[in-house]
Amino acid sequence: MTDFSFATAGRISFGVGRRSELAPAVAALGSRPFVCTGSDPTRYADLLATLPGAATFAVSGEPTMDVVRAGAQAAREHGADVVVGLGGGAVLDAAKIVAALVTNGGDPLDYAEVIGQGRPLSVPCLPFVALPTTSGTGSEVTANGVVTSTEHRVKVSLRSPSMLARVAIVDPELTLACPPAVTAHAGLDALVQCIEPYVSPFANPLVDGFCREGVRRAGSGLRRAYADGSDLAARTDVSLCSLLSGLALANGKLGAAHGIAGPLGGYSGAPHGAITASVMVAVCEFNIAHGSDGVRDRYAEVAELLTGNRSTDALLDWWNETTAELGVEGLESLGLTEDGIPAVAEAAANASSTKGNPVPVTPEDFAEILRRSL
Repeated sequence: MTDFSFATAGRISFGVGRRSELAPAVAALGSRPFVCTGSDPTRYADLLATLPGAATFAVSGEPTMDVVRAGAQAAREHGADVVVGLGGGAVLDAAKIVAALVTNGGDPLDYAEVIGQGRPLSVPCLPFVALPTTSGTGSEVTANGVVTSTEHRVKVSLRSPSMLARVAIVDPELTLACPPAVTAHAGLDALVQCIEPYVSPFANPLVDGFCREGVRRAGSGLRRAYADGSDLAARTDVSLCSLLSGLALANGKLGAAHGIAGPLGGYSGAPHGAITASVMVAVCEFNIAHGSDGVRDRYAEVAELLTGNRSTDALLDWWNETTAELGVEGLESLGLTEDGIPAVAEAAANASSTKGNPVPVTPEDFAEILRRSL
């Protein structure tokens, strides 16, 4: 058995109505909360009203370097002693980075991977409380925040164990308002985040359990949540898949689909989940063709969990059918052209996520995966 370690949020609270725990959780950590929300904070007026003395900071779309710089400055001016992320995965990532910058000082590029100095976040971050309103990234239980450098046209991470949430509150009722496209992209990304750690060479028995249950929940709930956004049981399945995917990726690593998502997201601005969903068939085909018998067995297990059929072809067929049903198109529709393939492929080969792929992937391999996904 492989030796392993495991880290996650200080406390996870999951279930319908659990958002009522936000105020006491925040009060236990500080008295000057700084709340990062989506572009329309009024959507959460009832929750914000329970946080006396709170300041809000709206994050529109994927956070950029300038957005997190502005957020950190606003949090310092507010005298924040606890940071709350109330929104989708991008909002939670921004909140984690703000919590890190307030205490560590400096610029996000001082700590960013790949394009920055990669300095460690040596000072503990402000306490962070996560309350996701979408089901996809699992950011509420991961120890990193993703930010876009528009200058470098790439997404990168800041990473530290102290970025883990002190409390993660996952209330599926908060996802009922998610539009179909967000439901599709986020939900498929959560499923990818259960599959990639499961086939990763860094998999361990604890992560395996999260991945299996996450795959089962996605198979049960994702199509139903897309077809009927008011189906709370389906939303609960997808919320649990998302949470489990965050626990899995934080402790078992990802793979080539996410290796592509960072550079291509920075290149085209396309939604992260749309990218991982669009390339997943080609990535699976590559890993199945070039991987060991053990890798193929893992993919066969995923197929059985999703379809009841222990065949890798059944997995690929399910993915193609589901992406078609959920309106996910190829990479060409997301802004990738033939001219952009070499740069994205080279960056994907060097991405940190690619290190978790079960098979080594060269830039040439990535270029072929991207072409097959256009």
